[in-house]
Amino acid sequence: MRLKVRLFALLAEKAGAREIVLDDLPEALTLGDLKREIARRRPELGSLAHISGVVGTEYARDERELHADDEVSLLPPVSGGGQDDDAALARGVFLLVAEPLDVQALADRVWHASCGAVCTFVGTTRDTNRDSTVVRLDYEAFEAMTGPEMARIFARCRAELGAEVKVRMLCAHRTGTVAVGEPSVLIAVASPHRDAAFRACRFLIDELKRTLPIWKKEIYSDGHHWIGDRS
Repeated sequence: MRLKVRLFALLAEKAGAREIVLDDLPEALTLGDLKREIARRRPELGSLAHISGVVGTEYARDERELHADDEVSLLPPVSGGGQDDDAALARGVFLLVAEPLDVQALADRVWHASCGAVCTFVGTTRDTNRDSTVVRLDYEAFEAMTGPEMARIFARCRAELGAEVKVRMLCAHRTGTVAVGEPSVLIAVASPHRDAAFRACRFLIDELKRTLPIWKKEIYSDGHHWIGDRS
């Protein structure tokens, strides 16, 4: 069997390529088998035990059986939009943005007369990390997957809050270069009551950091570091 595997962020940097092709693979192959075989053939990538596998646009467990026509991606640890009608905001609106974020304009989009609380979280680039001076951040996204994965995060948030709780949710995340002091991510939630707005905002940023396939590279005056790298 022959498989093409897409790589992102630190993995792509280590491999010197965004995609690798593996020939002569056995027909009976799991994602875990594939990760071990890649580590054997491409030792510069190191162990892939902690690396997430994706088939299509969904995370897959290591025991997932693979087929020749599968679209496989390997994602190192991570540090969909539409019209803003009531139904869309209740589901959750996601924006992947290449330009600077207008925080107030984005937060205003969740406001509604029925909501007594609007809670926002804004993540900005700090000037120091790892005892080094940060020059800028570079963000890379698996764009085909960010929308579907964020939709799943929104769904988990609604389930966590309960069907009776009404929320209006928006998330915007930068890609590309973000200067020190600039916003890189915004979460905005409106709800009739503050408790739900606070809970949803915290849940969304925590889950986004855990599973959304967007990677952050900190650039220093004397080098760089991919946030989340465990090598």
